Amino acid sequence: MERECVFCKIIRGESPADFVYKGEEIVVFKDIRPEAPIHLLVVPRKHIPTVNDLTEEDRLLVGEMFLKARAIAQRLGIAERGYRLILNVERGGGQIIFHLHMHLLGGW
Repeated sequence: MERECVFCKIIRGESPADFVYKGEEIVVFKDIRPEAPIHLLVVPRKHIPTVNDLTEEDRLLVGEMFLKARAIAQRLGIAERGYRLILNVERGGGQIIFHLHMHLLGGW
C-alpha cells in the first residue's frame, strides 16, 4: 500500500470511515460526499492507482469488486430498482483519488 494514499490510510485504520463491508481483498465504505441517497465506495485493499494500472493478475480482484457491489446492492434493497457503478479513470475521467475504486450509487 502507498503510505500517503487516503484509501490506504482508511484500509489500515489510520483514517476514519463508515464501513459497510470488510473482506480479505475488498472493503466498502460510505462516500464522505454522497451524490445519491446511497453512495458507497468499493475499494481493493491492494493499491492500484487507476484502471490503466491493472494487470492480468488483477482479473479476479476486479471481478470480486463487481460481485461485491451487486451483493451489497441486493442487501440494501436497491438491486431491483436499479443502481449505478462508476469507475473514473485518470484526471480527465474525473478520478481524484489515485487508488482504484468503484462508486455504487442508488436509492433514488
